[in-house]
Formats: sequence, structure tokens, C-alpha cells
Amino acid sequence: MTSIKLPHGMEINAPISTDYAKILTHEALELVAKLSRKFEPRRQELLAARVIRAKELDDGALPDFLPETKSIRESNWTIAPIPKALECRRVEITGPVERKMVINALNSGADSYMTDFEDSNTPNWDNQITGQLNMIEAVRKTISLEQNGKTYKLNDKTATLVVRPRGWHLDEKHVLVDGKRVSGGIFDFALFMYHNAKEQLARGAGPYFYLPKMESHLEARLWNDIFIMTQQELGIPQGSIKATVLIETILAAFEMDEILYELREHSSGLNAGRWDYIFSGIKKFKLNKDFCLADRAKVTMTSPFMRAYALLLLKTCHKRNAPAIGGMAALIPIKNDPEKNETAMAGVRADKARDATDGYDGGWVAHPGLVELAMTEFTKVLGDKPNQIAKKRDDVVVTAAELLEFKPETPITEAGLRYNINVGIHYLGSWLAGNGCVPIHNLMEDAATAEISRSQVWQWIRSPKGVLEDGRKVTADMVRAMIPEELAKVKAVVGNGSTYDRAAVIFEEMSTSATFAEFLTLPLYEEI
Repeated sequence: MTSIKLPHGMEINAPISTDYAKILTHEALELVAKLSRKFEPRRQELLAARVIRAKELDDGALPDFLPETKSIRESNWTIAPIPKALECRRVEITGPVERKMVINALNSGADSYMTDFEDSNTPNWDNQITGQLNMIEAVRKTISLEQNGKTYKLNDKTATLVVRPRGWHLDEKHVLVDGKRVSGGIFDFALFMYHNAKEQLARGAGPYFYLPKMESHLEARLWNDIFIMTQQELGIPQGSIKATVLIETILAAFEMDEILYELREHSSGLNAGRWDYIFSGIKKFKLNKDFCLADRAKVTMTSPFMRAYALLLLKTCHKRNAPAIGGMAALIPIKNDPEKNETAMAGVRADKARDATDGYDGGWVAHPGLVELAMTEFTKVLGDKPNQIAKKRDDVVVTAAELLEFKPETPITEAGLRYNINVGIHYLGSWLAGNGCVPIHNLMEDAATAEISRSQVWQWIRSPKGVLEDGRKVTADMVRAMIPEELAKVKAVVGNGSTYDRAAVIFEEMSTSATFAEFLTLPLYEEI
């Protein structure tokens, strides 16, 4: 292990290898410390505001568009011009900051690659710091890998790199400033900026980000203020940073204009983060007796509340000259079963065709094998145009009631309940073992889908509407009886691993406990 000089008041409670020291330089950590001291109090205030808002919703309040920001929604303003490197984003591929993934994604033929320090990545110390090392090489086009007799290196033409740091709720537990944990998001962001921002600008792109899990425009304002200060500290032009916000919480859907407005000098649009959005709906209305969604597989982008959200996001973005990026088609190619594979690919085609026809400028895929298929659907509609921001969709009118039209409510089936338990155990077991991006039942799952699984089970147990189509009420005892059966099925696929036994215990605790844990990853993080 290597000894490094830490800024005054900083502690690092984790091993620092010679390689890690290349990331954890005194100057880079100084930036982490400065940003933490300046902004940590505001982060804590905003997290406290989330708790108050959640209590109001638990007590029966319903969200609505904010009266105090009506003038922002109704006035004519636009975001700053989009840089050339972000004009065309027909297909964005996503995946963790793991070395092979980074190379394959940059080479995939996609327009951009969202590399992920968040939901498709287990944020253990090694993953976070190795991920930063991978980023330094990716930006400079020197990243390569020798594995199983194969050499992986970058093509001449690569996707535009976009980085997703952790959300506001996650700490970096290994790094303390003045005795307090730093924000995981600030840590990820600051290290990446320090090492790469100037290099990216010199190469004709810039430091581009995806911002997850926000619940209000005030949380976007915090990011914007961090951007301003970081650009000052690094001596790069204001507005160099561009960020796309994932609208993946039900509350953020009511503040999309305001979020774009707060980030208007740094905005590169919004993304319809569909899986987390569904989870957010369940979480925020977990005690609402009228709210109860059907099996996860039945809740699609054509469900009433999802359709309303997708169209409002599109209209809001284009009104402000901002890109609107569609969400993830989680299906992945299925080897050795042509029939199933064709069904899956037809699902991806339909998803991307709907987004493109609606007016979206691009969408997400989770696998390099889907890039061409998704690109074809967008090209059919866009032709040779880089985007379709000119398509304003003034015909779209979405009310608060439509955003809250949580349908379908049926069917809830035993197969759907078992599916949730199975996915939850499988994903959690993999996450604890250090892998946050997992192919399960021919879908690429990340933390969002595990969240849907456990929150649905939790709610079905408690809601009067949580009744299987055969008339049986979903109960904690029913779930407890199914967990060992589903654990056995998971182990038949993955083999015996202690993390899966632990995952089954955690899933049971979190789905049957009296209280609802805000995020699955919060207690889990303490175990890695």
C-alpha cells in the first residue's frame, strides 16, 4: 500500500495501492474537500426535505405542479446551445465503469456511452477507483485489455463519453472531510473532473454527465452551483460542463421545466429513466390504499401514467431546445433460442420506433448487440438530421391527474410475485459480490429493477388491492415460504455463493418489514 498526502481534515479509510494513488492525488482530493465543505450542508438539507415530503405523501398528499414556479413554466426561455459532440444521440449505450465494458461500449457504434458509477455498478472502493483509472485511459484513448487470449482496444471512432456519478442519497463511506462522510456524487464527479475535463475540452468534446435520482429543482440547483465552482477551480470556461438529468422520480416529473431552468447554462436535456420512475411511484405512494400496480411485466411505456410522463418530458425538452432521450430497453439478445430472441428484438424495435415517432432524439440500450437495431429505428424517422428538437409537440397537454393515473392494477399473479422474489435475490446476490449489472431472465438488470421487485412485494403485502388473480391475498407468510424456493432456482443458475444466501435474508427483511427502506443500496452499501 502507498502513503499519500491528504488535504487538511480529510481521512481515507481504505487501502491505497500505487495505481489508486494516481487518482487520489493531493490536488484532486483538495477539490473533493473544497466541494464537500462548501456544499455538504445543502445536500443534507435537501435530503431532510425529501424525508418531510415523503411523510406528506404517506399522509395522503398528492404532488402537483409548483405554484411558486409558474412563471418559469410559462415564460419563453431556452437552454444554452448544445455542443457539437452532443447534437446527435440517437443511440446511447450504458454500462458500468468496468474495463472491458468501457472498451466494448465505446466501440459499439452508439453515438454516446453513459459510463456508470451508479446503478449498474456496485460502489465498492475498488470499483469506484478502478473505474476512475479506466476513465483516464478512456478519455486519452489508451485503454486496452488482454483477456483469455484476446486483445481489446479502442477503434478510431468511438462513442461520446458521458459519466453518471452517484445520486445525492449515497455517501462515499471511505472518505471523510472534517469527520463527515463525503457525498458519493461529489467524490465521483470531482475526481473525474480534475483528471479529465481539460483533456476532454482539448479533444473537441467536454466533461459531460448524467445526473440521477433527483427529486426537485433545488437538487438540480445544487449541481449547477457545484458546476460553477468546479469550473472556476479548474480554470475552464463556464458552461463547459453539460449534464442530462434522468427524470426517474415521480416528484421530478412535476418539475421538469424548473430542472432545465436551473441547469440552463449546463443542460444537455432530460432522459426518461423508466425503471426507477416506476420504483419511485411505488415508493412515494406505498401507503396509498388506492395505489397498487400490476405485475412488473404489465407496466410498460404504454401504461397511462408512463405514457403521460414520456410525452410531457418530450414536450418540455423541445420547448426549451433541449434533447429528449428515451429510456432503457432492458431486453438483451438471447443466444441459442432464435424464436425467443426474435420476440425480444421485436420488443426493442417497437420501443425505439415509438420513441422516435413521438419525437425523442434518441434512446438507451444495454447491450452492444442492440445498437444497430435501435439506430435503424431512429434513422427511419430522423433521416440525416442529428436530432428532432424542432418537433415541438405543442399538441401534448398533460395534467397532474394523468401523471398520477397509476394503471394497470391487474393482474397480480403468483408467477409475477415469484418473479419479483427471484430477480430481487439474484440481483442482490450479484451486487454483494461486486457486480451491479446482471443479465437475469434475458433482461439486463440494475439496481432500479431490484428496487421495483422488493417495493412491489412490500406493497402487495400491505395494500388491500394486493390480491392474486386466483383470489389469494399476498401476505408476508406467503412471501417467506416462496423465498427458499426461489433461492434454490437462483442457485441452480448461478451456483452456490454465500452472497445469494445473504441476499435472500436481506430480501425477506426488506419486503416484509414494518417500515420501508428508502433505498435498497443504503443498507447494502454498509456491507461491502
